[in-house]
Amino acid sequence: MGFVMDGLSAEDYDRTYGDQVLIRRITAYFRPHMRRILIVATMVMLFSFAETVLPIVVARGIDALSAEPSLALLAGIALFTAFLGSLSWFFNYIRQLLSARVIGDVVLTLRDDAFDAVTRRDLSFYDQYPSGKIVSRVTSDTQDFSNVVTLTIDLISQLVLVVVLSVVLFVVEPTLALITISVAPAFVITALVFRRIARWTSRRTQRMRAQVNNIVQETISGIAVAKTFRQEAAIYNDFTQTNRLAYRVTLQNGLVFNTIFPILDILAGIGSALVIFFGGLGVVGNTISLGNWYLFFNSLGIFYFPLISIASFWSQFQQGLAASERVFALIDAEPRVIQTAHEPVPELRGEIRFEQLDFHYRAGEPILKQFSLDIPAGQKIAIVGHTGAGKSSLIRLIMRFYEFQAGRLLIDGRDMRQIDLSQYRRQLGLVPQSPFLFSGTVAENICYGRPDATLEQVEQAARSIGDGEWLDGLPRGLDTDVGERGGQLSLGQRQLVALARVILQNPAIFLLDEATASIDPFTESQIQTSLDMIMQGRTSIIIAHRLSTVRSVDRIIVMRQGRIIEEGTHQELLSQKGHYAELFETYFRHQSLEYIEQVGMYS
Repeated sequence: MGFVMDGLSAEDYDRTYGDQVLIRRITAYFRPHMRRILIVATMVMLFSFAETVLPIVVARGIDALSAEPSLALLAGIALFTAFLGSLSWFFNYIRQLLSARVIGDVVLTLRDDAFDAVTRRDLSFYDQYPSGKIVSRVTSDTQDFSNVVTLTIDLISQLVLVVVLSVVLFVVEPTLALITISVAPAFVITALVFRRIARWTSRRTQRMRAQVNNIVQETISGIAVAKTFRQEAAIYNDFTQTNRLAYRVTLQNGLVFNTIFPILDILAGIGSALVIFFGGLGVVGNTISLGNWYLFFNSLGIFYFPLISIASFWSQFQQGLAASERVFALIDAEPRVIQTAHEPVPELRGEIRFEQLDFHYRAGEPILKQFSLDIPAGQKIAIVGHTGAGKSSLIRLIMRFYEFQAGRLLIDGRDMRQIDLSQYRRQLGLVPQSPFLFSGTVAENICYGRPDATLEQVEQAARSIGDGEWLDGLPRGLDTDVGERGGQLSLGQRQLVALARVILQNPAIFLLDEATASIDPFTESQIQTSLDMIMQGRTSIIIAHRLSTVRSVDRIIVMRQGRIIEEGTHQELLSQKGHYAELFETYFRHQSLEYIEQVGMYS
């Protein structure tokens, strides 16, 4: 079956937990609900008592009616039976109601913890693991856990019923009781045999479900690209292959779980046949009363069904443990960005210093090596270089999205690994090349970093860009719905919203990652005016391919293959006729009408 498992290997952060460890962690989630659990346990006992008394009453009534038939006695037995049935229903209703609330609260907490772990994972985590598979752990696996916990509570109720009924049967007829429970060890052995294979198949089914979720999510996210290149058939074929694989895995899982029930039914049938045969012989020989034989015959279903459920439950229980194992692995995943302390961060001056810093995304592929750079507080610098030079990596390190492997990164003279990241990031303002907008209005996206901002403050920030002309061009102004991922707005409008968001935040350090590289000249002019305003008096680091942005800074850093090879002002670097001059020739000269004035410098 190896071909079935292609692509279903565990993630690097997956762990194997022992059953005792998993049960202990699961129990910890139930501990805050002990009051309700005790009430549920009481209802289980009362329900089991009522269900056990019911066949005993009928059995004694049969013996009484056999000795002396009476309509009044028959009516009394019927009324008492109806009363016990009503009590049994009431106890079971209360048990199910409270159980549902406890399970709902536990799953709510577990899902909260899983989602909290998702938000705390480093960006490198999402570089390595597909988001669709992560989503599957938070949604599908927690739901599987919920289903199995519900089954567990039901089976505990049935187990109590089996214990109570066993005691009664031994008191009434020890011989028939021994015959009844003689097949019980076979149930236990069957369950233990299925235990390991059930956990094995459950893990792969859940991984397959995660893989399907990931493909669907990735397809929907990239549907515009697929349609642009007319690749609908290709992505459909990819999904079909995965879906067929999912079918085979699900079929295998179904075969495993559906095999156990016929085996258990056969065992129950053997036990029932033995009770009926030997009990019938006892009735014929007058060694067993007709009522007692009826009691055993009627109790077979009550006795064997819980045993069948309990035995099969061990297989299904592995499915719940496998689901919880995947959720706990996500929660327990080791962070790669490690803070050695969480010291409070006062208002930043904005001084940044890289000291002999080494950094890579993948081992053996260095991005920065022995990198050093001093950025005084309040200085505006631009970083230029070819793709892969390490420009964006500097911003990601300043944001503390990734862990560096050697050296130090100091903020206002303090080691970044020792400060409180939440307080630190509140004073950073980042405008990425491809801004992400959340579903909602323009106003809601602008105040995302400052949810306490007033509508007047939001509008002021928006109108500080291009005198608000872009805002007047939106259908409903600040109340315009941006759509999923900002899809209702143009790229330029999304950039303007992202910039307004940073202006409202009023950060101490401003970071701009090629935000004007793919927009029209008019929008660029609106952004450039706002950039001059927001960079005033604060440390600003700009990665840009636009001449207008580069020329407005105090210092230009030229990078190549993770090293600084030149630095200076625009005019100083042009006069050196080095790498920056080559970049100017390649990228910048066509952007400026001043090229004619500069061309003499290259002759």
